[in-house]
Amino acid sequence: MRTGRADLPLHAGRAPAWLFDRMRRLAREMSLAIVDNEGPAGLLRRVSDPVWFQAFGTVLGFDWHSSGVTTTACGALKEGLTGLADDVGVIVAGGKGKTSRRTPAEIESASERWGLDPQPLARASRLSAKVDSAAVQDGYQIYHHSFLLTKDGAWSVVQQGLNDGTGMARRYHWMNSGAFDEDPHAGVAGVAEQGVLNLVAGEGGSNRSVSVELAREHPSKVTAEIARMRELSMPRHHWIRIGDLDPRRLDRILVKSYEAQPKDFTELLGVSGVGAKGLRALSMVAELTYGEPASIRDPVSYSFAHGGKDGTPFPVDRQLYDTTIRSVESAVREARLGRTEKEKALRRLARLGDLETD
Repeated sequence: MRTGRADLPLHAGRAPAWLFDRMRRLAREMSLAIVDNEGPAGLLRRVSDPVWFQAFGTVLGFDWHSSGVTTTACGALKEGLTGLADDVGVIVAGGKGKTSRRTPAEIESASERWGLDPQPLARASRLSAKVDSAAVQDGYQIYHHSFLLTKDGAWSVVQQGLNDGTGMARRYHWMNSGAFDEDPHAGVAGVAEQGVLNLVAGEGGSNRSVSVELAREHPSKVTAEIARMRELSMPRHHWIRIGDLDPRRLDRILVKSYEAQPKDFTELLGVSGVGAKGLRALSMVAELTYGEPASIRDPVSYSFAHGGKDGTPFPVDRQLYDTTIRSVESAVREARLGRTEKEKALRRLARLGDLETD
């Protein structure tokens, strides 16, 4: 299921090299400790929790209120686990911007390493991005996509979208979704938006069913209804206005769904070229012509360990940060070598707060 969402102010800039190197090292040691204690699935479960992930980013020393905590924490995790795939059992694919486009190739490489079928994994990556960019129409354009994969085929996604108009970013979390078309999320974190069109909300099942039936009809049936709607006063506003739906352009878009003849909404989501406008048109016709409403429900703080890059609530304490890394490294090493019981070694992590006063 998709496990949550977080909203963050959109910030420019990047982590300085001295900080990112520490983030990478601490992310690696924290991951090793979690995997030793809970297995690879435990790491994915934590990453898919938006509150834990936010805490993770702030413990690594990044700005708690910045959109960059997502891209930087994912980057630190990816680099920290590079070369440890077989040891940790987790590979991080994708990333920000152009790097996200390499996700399919990285998934295929990881699948070859572990003898997995890459097709369902690549499909999960593609559909999770499609849902958050086209099926949940909240005004955020996806620009970051990280795909975490374990050697037994479990996966999670951390992806983020931006809204230039509001200057905000929104983070979406997924884990092992068995379905992409009905309430794929289980938790929400952030500020609710007005006017969100959620085509994967549970209560919109009938709207989805009619949309799929319409997608199998000749495009002229849908475009004729859209042309008529453009003359009407719509009952509410969503991110895409009725005026944005040009019947002539829609005809070309919907030809692809007509040719594909999708059997359900998930297959409709997977049709290349059918994005937010095509799905919106089908949903509108399903609602206003056939009486099956869509949903407008939005699928909608942690104390600092080492300070923040921007000096809030205090500048990063480099000496404390290095002490933390050494302590976590030692705890993991002792647990793995068996010199102490694993639980006792990892319990030292809970006493790290005492180091600040030593």
